[in-house]
Amino acid sequence: MSVNTFLWFDTDAEAAGELYAATVPNSRVVEVTRQGDGSAFVVTLDLDGQAVTLMNGGPGHPPTDAASLQVVVDTQDEVDRLWDTLSDGGEPGPCGWLTDRFGLSWQIVPSVLPKLMSGEPDRVIAVGTALRSMSKLDIAELQRAYDRA
Repeated sequence: MSVNTFLWFDTDAEAAGELYAATVPNSRVVEVTRQGDGSAFVVTLDLDGQAVTLMNGGPGHPPTDAASLQVVVDTQDEVDRLWDTLSDGGEPGPCGWLTDRFGLSWQIVPSVLPKLMSGEPDRVIAVGTALRSMSKLDIAELQRAYDRA
């Protein structure tokens, strides 16, 4: 048995797959299944060990922020690079969320966040308050909020 993320696109599955594979480290486009006219139908990705399938299914099923891809990273440089690349042509959202130019929602999350969001209630509240004031997450500012509480 395997579990695979499957995402519906109108017509941009191949462009999205190429962007995602180029942006997320240790990723690649595994296979592109083409329709009779040569356009991509199904694009299979390996995103850092996670199987993701993109399909050009036509209009009628737009993406929603109710589903997102979460990328957990260790450094601010990684947060910045992923954020800048994926939000280009898209829209920043609150609390580390963004929508890319294809309409897919992403969460760019520093790996230290669970530690900062656990423990003493005053610290959790301080970090949560700082988090809710951000679009792209700032690790140093989250750490300062934790340390000041």
